[in-house]
Amino acid sequence: MGKGGSLSDNVIKNIILSYTYVSIWILLSFTVIVYNKYILDKKLYNWPFPISLTMIHMSFCATLAFLLVKVFRFVDPVSMSKDLYLSSVVPIGALYSLSLWLSNSAYIYLSVSFIQMLKALMPVAVYSIGVLFKKESFKADTMLNMVSISFGVAIAAYGEARFDTWGVVLQLGAVAFEATRLVLIQILLTSKGITLNPITSLYYVAPCCLVFLLVPWIFVEYPVLKESSSFEFDFVIFGTNSFCAFALNLAVFLLVGKTSALTMNVAGVVKDWLLIAFSWSVIKDTVTPINLFGYGLAFLGVAYYNHAKLQSLKAKEAEKKVAQTGEEAGRLLGEKQGQGSDK
Repeated sequence: MGKGGSLSDNVIKNIILSYTYVSIWILLSFTVIVYNKYILDKKLYNWPFPISLTMIHMSFCATLAFLLVKVFRFVDPVSMSKDLYLSSVVPIGALYSLSLWLSNSAYIYLSVSFIQMLKALMPVAVYSIGVLFKKESFKADTMLNMVSISFGVAIAAYGEARFDTWGVVLQLGAVAFEATRLVLIQILLTSKGITLNPITSLYYVAPCCLVFLLVPWIFVEYPVLKESSSFEFDFVIFGTNSFCAFALNLAVFLLVGKTSALTMNVAGVVKDWLLIAFSWSVIKDTVTPINLFGYGLAFLGVAYYNHAKLQSLKAKEAEKKVAQTGEEAGRLLGEKQGQGSDK
């Protein structure tokens, strides 16, 4: 009973911890999205400068990451040569800066609920770019699933009450750049045995993002900000907003590290539905029945995609176990044969 009871207690403890990590991630992700919308929306805080906001986030995150890595040594820096940094981190940083810039820009033109619906296209973009870069094998059933997700999002877009073409272009661009970044992380870093947690990622990538964002900022937003002499930097608003963005990265580290990337994907679907409900009930964004029907179709496609990924991971794990068992049996047999010949 003692062992059974302790096992049960451990299982319950792990379940509680997993739900805690998921809840923290959903809360922080939810907060960052709504907070960014509040700052950028012309009808709310009315500070429509997405490049500047992204640069504030990156400056804050780079500073905290530097302190955690170099000063407090909370995590160890990853050994990285200059060539590796230039060939791998720089292109990933460029894509990340573009993704953040465009996604933040979309909040000026689109509702929170509709942006979450458009983000359902992320698996489609990741799979398509993975096939293009030969990191994923083309499968007819998977592509059919991708088409069903795209069809659902298209219906949701058709039913959008506040459809804005430029906002949709920005959000789709953000999805494309983010998907390319995720594929390049696999090609340029993971294939070389380099893994970066969110803190070391920000330590290496955030300064790179700042440099890339500085160029469009000088030409696009700096002249407007320079003329806006009435603006005063609100340290409370931008400080808490940046801290939430940094905390979200730590939450990702906890969630993926303690559970799995698949759990994060499933939690992301829950977060999207919560944001749609919040957008409709609190922000008073219009959510039409066609919106919900289209996103429902896309949601089913994403759920099926996650299920297929889970089955694929289980199959790979089973193959590894079989291979390890075969190797172990071969080694034991070899040892027995060696002992027999010694006699």
